[in-house]
Amino acid sequence: MSGTLARLWKFFARPRPAESQPPGPPAKRHSEKRTHNLFEAAAAYVSACAEDDQDGVDEAATWVSPEALSFGVNELACRAVIALARERDESPTAVARTLLGEPVA
Repeated sequence: MSGTLARLWKFFARPRPAESQPPGPPAKRHSEKRTHNLFEAAAAYVSACAEDDQDGVDEAATWVSPEALSFGVNELACRAVIALARERDESPTAVARTLLGEPVA
């Protein structure tokens, strides 16, 4: 299982090819179109959602494909729940249910 996750990590973390743009000086193209990895996009997207920043949400959503963003947000949620569970010395299930306002089963 960890091998599959490592392959997914490598696949989604690599820079995406820039969309076709007219050729120009390499330095100028690089400064205009910066590539973002899916975890950077997910962090920006979730942070903007938490701060109710619609412009930030819209911008982060353009950095990677919707599928990659979904994967990144899911991974961020998993890591956050695990970190909180360790900090609180509770199970991830209990933490997730508490965060969602659900009774702990």
